[in-house]
Amino acid sequence: MAVDELDTRILRLLIEQPRTSVREYARILGIARGTLQARIDRLERDGVITGTGPFLSPGALGHPVLAFVHIEVTQGHLDEVGDALAAVPEIIEAFSITGGGDLLTRVAARDNGHLEDVIQRLINLPGVVRTRTEMALRERVPYRLLPLVESVGRSAGAPR
Repeated sequence: MAVDELDTRILRLLIEQPRTSVREYARILGIARGTLQARIDRLERDGVITGTGPFLSPGALGHPVLAFVHIEVTQGHLDEVGDALAAVPEIIEAFSITGGGDLLTRVAARDNGHLEDVIQRLINLPGVVRTRTEMALRERVPYRLLPLVESVGRSAGAPR
């Protein structure tokens, strides 16, 4: 999916001012509301925009401990373990990976004891061989996509 300069400007607004109306976005960008809506619809259809809504803080929800748990899985059981992970509410994300382990999960916990309980729950899942946990101390770069969007936008505008 090609993202051009206008798409980049639209995505920037959506990221920086998520609660603004489509009419106001169109005014800011100096384009027709229909043009803007067609662009947003295309970005959604092409999977560039995957959702809308608030970003929530696990810490503010009473789960300030963040850990990354690598999970090694018995061969042939990756799908079953992946499905079982979806039933663990403290797992924020889970990815199949290469390298040390088969799955990497991001876990939010109330405290260290709660994290240990979650890890024990993971260890007891059928198909899990072992886990390795790394705790986050401080967020250095928060989740962000705007620099990537801008980089893609610059590349789209560059002569080829």
